Amino acid sequence: MILSRTLLRRHSVLPGFDLALGFTLLYLGLIVLVPLAAAFLKTATMTWPAFWAAVSSPRVMASYRLTFGASFAAALLNAFFGLVIAWVLVRYEFPARRFIDALVDLPFALPTAVAGIALTALYSGNGWIGRLLPFKVSFTPLGVFVALTFIGLPFVVRTLQPVLEDLSREIEEAAATLGANRWQTFTRVILPVVTPALLTGFALAFARALGEYGSVIFIAGNLPLVSEITPLLIITKLEQYDYTGATAIAVVMLVAAFALLLAINGLQAWTRKRQGR
Repeated sequence: MILSRTLLRRHSVLPGFDLALGFTLLYLGLIVLVPLAAAFLKTATMTWPAFWAAVSSPRVMASYRLTFGASFAAALLNAFFGLVIAWVLVRYEFPARRFIDALVDLPFALPTAVAGIALTALYSGNGWIGRLLPFKVSFTPLGVFVALTFIGLPFVVRTLQPVLEDLSREIEEAAATLGANRWQTFTRVILPVVTPALLTGFALAFARALGEYGSVIFIAGNLPLVSEITPLLIITKLEQYDYTGATAIAVVMLVAAFALLLAINGLQAWTRKRQGR
């Protein structure tokens, strides 16, 4: 083991393990750790009563409920339909398959403001889809959910596709030979294999939705206590030069998101351990 590590360090394509690790830590420190540390340091200048007042007002609490609730629901929906879409793209050959596969990446390439305007136009009262619905979507919390679902779908599909491509069809055929029906094959053979990737896609979609701003503000309506998301509150406080209040809300979002993602990653590790990987 020691010899293999020594050879890896000496014959690596990168310019030495120590130098590469140093550049990695430096880059991550400048891009990730320093900005996050600045938010915590700025918040630390507040007194506890001021911090609590900034992060627990009714308007802020309502934005937490909408942001985390809509993000979780959108990621959950994307986990289901993302699995279906990835399965269809991997397992079946049909006309326009490559075109549909490219459409999955559209939320990645499309500017978020453009996505927000397009979704608002589609789901407004006189939009192509909105006029057919018996309920209102644009300028409601449901509009926030629609926007977050739109931007999160590619994370699930692209995470699942490589796993499904590596999943041999012979496994399904063997299960059918042993008398398993389709539901048993899916729940006992396929689902355990794809669950870690599915949880990863869910976590990525959830994390992306928490910080989404551009595609949401147009369709949300931004009504305080109703359809106002937390990132918009942070922007509002920055425009009002309330930097400590903005960083206080950002810190709460950061800690809560990190705790949720840590729990999801722990569940993913537990799943892999049960599978013996």
